[in-house]
Amino acid sequence: MTLDDLAGKAAACRRCPGVVPGSAVVDARPGASGPHVLFVGEAPGRLGAARTGLPLHGDVAGRRFARLLGEARLERAQVAVTNAVLCLPLDQQGNNRRPKGQEVLACSGFLAAAIGAVRPGMVVALGGVALAALGHIEPHGLTLRTAVGRFVPWSGTVLTALYHPAARSAAHRPWEQQVQDWRRMGHILGGAGNLGDCRENAWKGLT
Repeated sequence: MTLDDLAGKAAACRRCPGVVPGSAVVDARPGASGPHVLFVGEAPGRLGAARTGLPLHGDVAGRRFARLLGEARLERAQVAVTNAVLCLPLDQQGNNRRPKGQEVLACSGFLAAAIGAVRPGMVVALGGVALAALGHIEPHGLTLRTAVGRFVPWSGTVLTALYHPAARSAAHRPWEQQVQDWRRMGHILGGAGNLGDCRENAWKGLT
C-alpha cells in the first residue's frame, strides 16, 4: 500500500465515533530520495495538522518539532511523519484531547501500513501514546521513561523513543535534556548527509 492509498482509506474510515469524521492526516509527501527515519506522533492537532494537512506542523508542537529536527541535523523533507491516530480527536469543548486506547488500537493497521510503505531504517516514537501504538504492531516491552536514549531492534528496523515535542512534555523531561536526546539521535544517524546509512549507524549505536 502506498501512502496515497493509505490516505484515501484513512479518510474513508469511520471506526471511531469520538474523532472528527474524514479528518485523517497522512504525510504523503516524504523526501523524494526515500525517508530513512519515520517519526510517529500522537494525533493531529486542531491548530496544526488539521489545518495544514501535515503531521506535527503549524502549531506549537510543530514549531518545536522543527527546532528539534535541526538539533539532530535533519530536515523535514528528509523524514516521514505520521501519528498513532490519524483523525482529529476533540473533547466536548472542541479542544485537543489525548487519543483513547481503543482509538489507538483501531488505527494500528494504518500505522503498520505506513511503516510498510516507508520502510524506514529507524522508527522514532514521540511520546507514550506513539510508543504504545507501536507495541500493538509488534510487542517491544518498552516504556517512554526507560526507552529514551536507547536504540533497540524492532520489527526489522531500529526503534527509539523521545518525548513528544508538545510544550507540556517539559514537565516530565526538561527542554534542555530533550535537545540533548535529539542531538544524540542525530549523532547515531550520522547526520543528514549519511541518512542512507541510517540502519547501520543505529545498529552500531544500540544501547
